[in-house]
Amino acid sequence: MPISDFIKPMLVLVLVSLAAGVLSVSIGSTAIDLEDTLRVLTGGGGALQQTLILELRLPRTLVAFATGGLLAVAGALMQVLLRNPLADPYVLGLSGGAAVGAMLAMLAGVAGFLVSGSAFAGAMLATLLVFGLAHGSGSWTPSRLLLTGVVVAAGWGAVITLILSMTPAGRLPGMLYWLMGDLSRATTPWPGLVILVLVCLLVFPLGRALNVLARGSLQAAALGVSVRSLEWFIYLMASLLTAVAVTMAGAVGFVGLVVPHMLRLVLGNDQRLILPACAFAGGTLLMLADTLARVVIAPEQLPVGVITALIGVPTFLYLLYRSR
Repeated sequence: MPISDFIKPMLVLVLVSLAAGVLSVSIGSTAIDLEDTLRVLTGGGGALQQTLILELRLPRTLVAFATGGLLAVAGALMQVLLRNPLADPYVLGLSGGAAVGAMLAMLAGVAGFLVSGSAFAGAMLATLLVFGLAHGSGSWTPSRLLLTGVVVAAGWGAVITLILSMTPAGRLPGMLYWLMGDLSRATTPWPGLVILVLVCLLVFPLGRALNVLARGSLQAAALGVSVRSLEWFIYLMASLLTAVAVTMAGAVGFVGLVVPHMLRLVLGNDQRLILPACAFAGGTLLMLADTLARVVIAPEQLPVGVITALIGVPTFLYLLYRSR
């Protein structure tokens, strides 16, 4: 791949992400014009504007970017692994498994790293269930994969309902809102951003192997790719990304489905470009969705998962129609 074919789209995505971020921190219950927003972001502005942007809106915007990027890259990896454009952490039940793990940790009274670890264990278990049951004794098919993912996701939904029924009444509203995808309490974006950067750095050198794996495991093995170890690596990375995203923002759906597919339509199917592009495009999508969620019924706020579902459901149905 020529370096210009990589730099040009990435530069466009970076600029669009920056523009979406500036828009996100400037729009809210108290609007701030672009000039004042840029002044605050460069170290100036009044005390009230600095508090509003730097302490309230900017952390939420960065969490939205990190969560969207994590989910989009996880979706792209799952689609390579399963060789199906309909694969997605939400549709295949990974988000549900991560949510169950995180909720069980919350009910146990733990916090921080243990919640993320529990979410990772739940996402990994969901991945293994879907992969093992959909594969069976033959190869994957779109219908078998989707059916398995829907059934596993429904099972996680039942477990979530059971957990909610056992949750004390005082904690129930917060957990319900979190399950719909909630960024209103997001204050610490750095763990998600660090994980996103590290995973992209780890995956980028494997772009050629992922391109071959996307064409089939037999062909990849014939060309010298260590298929089994690469598949396990993708399992771990997709589960880790989903777990961190769920821990930060709850179960935000369909980002991992919409973003990789749209990028492939525009940029082709080279994973060396698609995976880092997913990080920026997914982050941009969720920043814009969160901005819309904050203003559509202002001063009240919608869960960002509602906005992504309104975008993702029609896209999923369209992809399902095309795959017939």
